[in-house]
Order: sequence, then C-alpha cells, then structure tokens
Amino acid sequence: MFDLTDKVALITGGSRGLGLQIAEAYLEAGASVILTARKQHELDDAKAHLTLLNSTYSDKVKVISIDLQKLEEIPAMVTAIRAEFGEIDILVNNAGTSWGAPMEDHPLDAWHKVMNLNMTAPFVLTQEVGKQSMIPRQQGKVINIASIGGLGGNRPEMNMATISYNASKGAMVNFTKALACEWGKYNINVNALCPGFFITKLSEKLLEGMS
Repeated sequence: MFDLTDKVALITGGSRGLGLQIAEAYLEAGASVILTARKQHELDDAKAHLTLLNSTYSDKVKVISIDLQKLEEIPAMVTAIRAEFGEIDILVNNAGTSWGAPMEDHPLDAWHKVMNLNMTAPFVLTQEVGKQSMIPRQQGKVINIASIGGLGGNRPEMNMATISYNASKGAMVNFTKALACEWGKYNINVNALCPGFFITKLSEKLLEGMS
C-alpha cells in the first residue's frame, strides 16, 4: 500500500519540522524527494540528516533554495524540476509562517505576509504543478498542510493571538475541498492534513507563550 518506488515528491518547507519528517517517510516508502526552503544552509543540513539515516538516500534527495513569496519565480522552478528530475507525482504544500498579534493591533503588512506564503504561494505552485505535470498525465497527489487552527479560533486561556494564521489555514481547508472537486476529473487526489502542535521552530515560541 505504501510503496512509492519511482515516485517524485516535491515538499515545500522541507528543510525542518513537519516537512522534513514527511520527507523521511516518503524516502522510507521508496520515493525521491525534492525539498524547498529559503535558506540553503538549512537545506544542506536536511540533506545531510537524511543521508545519515540511510546512505542510499543520498541520490534520492534534491534541494532547491527559493523564497516562495516571490511568486513570479515559481513557474520557472517547476519547469526546472521537471527538466532535471522528471515529472512531479506528489506535491506537499507545507511551507508556512505565522504572526502573533491581537486583531486590533495586527499590522497589515504582516497579514499580507502570512496570507501570501500560507495561501497564495500554494495556489500558484499547485496551479503550475497541475498544468505542467499532473493534468497532462491525468494523475497526481496534492497534500496541503493546514492546521487544527484552520478549523476554528483559539481558546482564550491559550493566550494565542494568531488570527492571520488561523484565517490562512481555514482558507487552505476550503481550497483543498474545492480543488478536490475540481481536479477529481483528472484523477488527481487533493487532501489536507490539520495537525495540532508539533515541536518545530514555528511553534516553539507559541508553545512558550502558552506555558
């Protein structure tokens, strides 16, 4: 059931946290993985980590440094990936960010930053992967990393003011539902995961504030 031999998975935000853990699972199942993130040194560390887990992973892990908020660079990245590594079978939209501020004080530029990376970038990337690689072949898997925070608000006692994050992840949930309906005719599966808290660089400050 879980044999992904000869499959290629593109994982955004793959240099650490949940993205890196997903990469480990895909490699174990036989897939090749392409990890994207902004910082090259973190990508290099991620590849070294994966290679230490299993030396055979060395040739199955590729890394690409890109800032997905630079939306104009996404189409060329997808084209380059296909030219160098082949078709993309699995897309994991995992890259994301958050901003902590109460609604009444939330900066507008911070709102745009969160929505741009958490929602607009996955929209553009999924569109490109779909048009270039999945729709022509009538197959593909898209996995969107949403959040339990996308299913509602935060309890007051949690002391978390993350309205832009919650809103972006709520949008991701419904984006997933709408796209699953739209692309089902192409035999492309679109699903979302809504994790709770994992100990990652993104969540550690929020968890400290709750303690």
